[in-house]
Amino acid sequence: MSSHPNVIAHRGARNVARENTLPAFRLARELGADWVELDARRTADGVVVVHHDAHLDDGRLLAELAIDELPEFIPSLAEALEECHGMGVNIEIKNLPSDPDYDADHLVSDAVAGLARAYLGVDRVIVSSFNMDALDRLAAVDPELPRAYLFSIGDPVSAIDRAVAHQMAAIHPYDPMVSQTLVDRARQAGLAVNVWTVNDAERMAELASMGVDGICTDAPDVARTVVDRMG
Repeated sequence: MSSHPNVIAHRGARNVARENTLPAFRLARELGADWVELDARRTADGVVVVHHDAHLDDGRLLAELAIDELPEFIPSLAEALEECHGMGVNIEIKNLPSDPDYDADHLVSDAVAGLARAYLGVDRVIVSSFNMDALDRLAAVDPELPRAYLFSIGDPVSAIDRAVAHQMAAIHPYDPMVSQTLVDRARQAGLAVNVWTVNDAERMAELASMGVDGICTDAPDVARTVVDRMG
């Protein structure tokens, strides 16, 4: 665990490039990100691609399209991981029961496990999701890959308890939920804390002084400056 929080570029450097694209990941590195956060979904032909929403901008469902039917700018997860050389990658698995492309078998978790292992290894990856079943499935395939429980509502203490029960490495709480008490409690439970999504420099400094492990931001250059100044 570093003494300063990692700067995690949210969907790449999305303030200056189209989010979740290879240019956004390249720019994240240039702007000083330690890690990149990106979103993983499956196509109709079983390829994991990087895209936040279940639908494309034109309304078509990603899960009903083959990889070669997708717009040019959407990278496969393999291409994205290759582009992120030198950085860690937080892969967020998108597969909630409420999603239009929900897959109860969590085949996306199987595929993510293989790609994460092949391209990153256990030291450069953390796999997160709002769906604990997706993370449990990943652990069944490769128990050594670090996982993080993502949450934005509810009681943070019960989220910590859940994360511990499911042998997570970290929690990824929504910024307004984060307090010194939460960070201390997570730390006592052996969990890292990566906070999302923080774009205000003052709040970044506040979180860094609380001892969080990572700050997920749309402005990696701002976070880099804040973290380095505190160091």
